[in-house]
Amino acid sequence: MKRILVAEDNDSNWTLMTYVLKRNYEPVRACNGEEAVKMALTGEYALVIMDLKMPVMDGLEATRQIKMAKPDLPIIALTANAFDSDRQDAFEAGCDNFMSKPVSADSCLKMIAEYVGD
Repeated sequence: MKRILVAEDNDSNWTLMTYVLKRNYEPVRACNGEEAVKMALTGEYALVIMDLKMPVMDGLEATRQIKMAKPDLPIIALTANAFDSDRQDAFEAGCDNFMSKPVSADSCLKMIAEYVGD
């Protein structure tokens, strides 16, 4: 089963993402951006779902650091802020795609499958 790193500091959002992912993937949690960078660089993940607003290090900086070391690792930004500027910031940081909260399970799984398969 493919492992997906979910960088999410909010417990209820993590619970939702676990529910969405657990049938097809093995979700693994990072609670902040710094932890996400360490985990992404030392572990094997098919994809990263990156919350953009997190403590310690935000998702944009975490994405930049991960992409410098692993440019082929797909990263999908996840944020409650759905402004065009947030989307642009995410792509400029290196994110491959963008999802807005609240997440639709079907659209989330469809987007992930585009990068890693079912």
